[in-house]
Amino acid sequence: MSQAVARAPARPALLRITPPATALLLVAGVAWPLAVREALGMGNGPGTMGLGVAGFFGMWALMMAAMMLPSVAPVASLYSRTIATRRAVRLLAFASGYLAVWIATGIPAFLLLRATGAAAGGHEWVARATASGILAAAGAWQLSGAKQRCLTHCRSPIGLFLQYASRRGRLRDLLVALHHAAYCVGCCWLLMALFAVFGVMNIAAMAGLAVVVVAEKLWSRGAGFSRAIGVACLALAVAALVAPALTPGLAAPTTAAMSMPMR
Repeated sequence: MSQAVARAPARPALLRITPPATALLLVAGVAWPLAVREALGMGNGPGTMGLGVAGFFGMWALMMAAMMLPSVAPVASLYSRTIATRRAVRLLAFASGYLAVWIATGIPAFLLLRATGAAAGGHEWVARATASGILAAAGAWQLSGAKQRCLTHCRSPIGLFLQYASRRGRLRDLLVALHHAAYCVGCCWLLMALFAVFGVMNIAAMAGLAVVVVAEKLWSRGAGFSRAIGVACLALAVAALVAPALTPGLAAPTTAAMSMPMR
């Protein structure tokens, strides 16, 4: 009998828990209860929920830290293995650059929510059509080749790291983060647009979308899962035309929400 012992397969690189990944998960762990507290204090409804630009961006930053840092934590762990010196400072630059891109998406998000809030306050069929259109667009994007190309990069970013391996300078880590974040936004931008459909302060939507993002990027069947989400969005696009309760972010605003002060 052979004495050779088969080695257990190594855990996929993006699933290894390391100090960089742990640090980002801890930041996300702090952001989650803060975001939930904000949401519970405001309820749910259409548009920006009466938030001004400053208040909205503060809330959006919390949401992005809570939702997106868990998905990039394993990437930061992988990237840390390409860094030989000043690791903590350089990883901070990488994580900060990545999060800054997602916070910047608050600009189009704010404009979209303002527009959909106006739609919700108008004719009911305008609100229903808007909700259905956003869901259909999200579903179509999930099934598109462009989405899959962006997702492929997010699931296997080592090629990007090798691309920057020979580059020097203080901005190298920031450039890597911005490049990776651009693919990540390309992968998830229409998923984030669903906040206009379900409500920007909808805790269930926030948690659900965070799970979808993490599963797409880290699950072995993430590519197929992303297509399944696309099919679900298309089905909801049809259902939204006859069941407006499915899309509270485009429901008529309540008196309480309308009287909420601007922050």
